[in-house]
Amino acid sequence: MNAMEAGQQADAAPRAKRPDSIRKVVPASEIGAIEVPLPWTQRIWNSSLFRRAVILIVLAVIWEGYGRWLDNPLSFPTLSETLTSLWTDIANGQIPDRLQVTLRILLMGYGLGIVLAAVLTTLAVSTRIATDLLSTLTAMFNPMPAIALLPLALLWFGLGVPSLIFVIVHSVLWAVALNTHAGFLAVSTTLRMAGQTFGLRGLRLVTGILIPAAFPAILSGLKIGWAFAWRTLVAAELVFGVSAGQGGLGWYIFEKRNLLETSGVFAGLITVMIVGLFVEGVIFQTIERLTVRRWGMHGG
Repeated sequence: MNAMEAGQQADAAPRAKRPDSIRKVVPASEIGAIEVPLPWTQRIWNSSLFRRAVILIVLAVIWEGYGRWLDNPLSFPTLSETLTSLWTDIANGQIPDRLQVTLRILLMGYGLGIVLAAVLTTLAVSTRIATDLLSTLTAMFNPMPAIALLPLALLWFGLGVPSLIFVIVHSVLWAVALNTHAGFLAVSTTLRMAGQTFGLRGLRLVTGILIPAAFPAILSGLKIGWAFAWRTLVAAELVFGVSAGQGGLGWYIFEKRNLLETSGVFAGLITVMIVGLFVEGVIFQTIERLTVRRWGMHGG
């Protein structure tokens, strides 16, 4: 028997019939709840805001307990003493006035640093010599602490706002430029060629293609630049914060230290942390929600 005859016999053999399966259709009203709601405790715990609040409460309890156990307000005041000092200086306008001075200088330096970083990165994606220039300058100046430039700032600009702005620009410029340039380089060649096909060149290519595509990296650079600028300014004000009779938040901390009001020093530090949390958790989170998350570019 050859293979053909075996195949014909297999086709001629009766095949078993599958039994018909009839299923009853259940109305949707009788199915019941498909999604079971989570318990309220789990829903609350899933909130990152609640978890952060729990962490802050635990830290506050530890602070208060350690301060009472140490019983040395000059060295380590309790949280209640610090909050009392904070509330008193907010009520008398001392902290708001100093904070206003600091934020005004910070915004000027931060804005100027962003503008210079935008110019450098725009040139870097346009010409090779500008790319080499940005890479060289970033490698030279990015590792350099801004506080190390204070003597030069005093020598060139004197004791005042220009010196503070100079060190802030140094803190912001290289972090923003480095992240922005890295984001531009990560943009796919296909996307670049698509923009060039529509006649986009130079600045139009940067604003129309590169910035939207690289915005997650740009936003990361803005966050890093903000953190560097904020801590650099407070540290610089501790050294020469009084300009034209006005002192910022760093000078407020320095004054409290000279007066041996340690609770006031901690009140200034809490103000620094509150501002940092607000900028990071409200301003930058809002920008990220309106841009990166809405555009579907978030990795999480």
